[in-house]
Amino acid sequence: MPDPKAAPARNAVTASAVARAVNALAALLLALDEGTHHLSIVAERTNGTVASADLTLSVGAAPLRVTHGTEEYLRFLALLTFALDYRTVRHAVLVATTTAEPFPRACGWSIRTGWMVPMQTRELQAAVMPCPGSAEPVRQVYPAPALHHPDESAEVTAHE
Repeated sequence: MPDPKAAPARNAVTASAVARAVNALAALLLALDEGTHHLSIVAERTNGTVASADLTLSVGAAPLRVTHGTEEYLRFLALLTFALDYRTVRHAVLVATTTAEPFPRACGWSIRTGWMVPMQTRELQAAVMPCPGSAEPVRQVYPAPALHHPDESAEVTAHE
């Protein structure tokens, strides 16, 4: 029989992970600024399986526009939540591709210890290189901005 005292603790941990995912998504959108952004997250779970989710968002002066349906948004947010919680995910990467002319631009973050850490551009370039013969455009890779962690004070963030 399950321990009735364990349920509130699990609920608190889950609520905390969901709040971190919402904060991470907000920080990500602030860092990416205006434009249309395609977000892709890939996570290797502790059982060895790989899960992925995609979401396309347009950010501008008008309200946020999500071009995927509710199910895709919830899948993306759920996978981001599990990645930030890091109890069931071994490794996760999030790549943001911004539509730009003449080439799309991309930056990425590794998700570890409960937050998103900018990836090295060399590592990201290798990850987003299209396969030979693919019709996918080459993406211009740039350093990902550091994202403000909601648990850090503004003073600590200002000194980085």
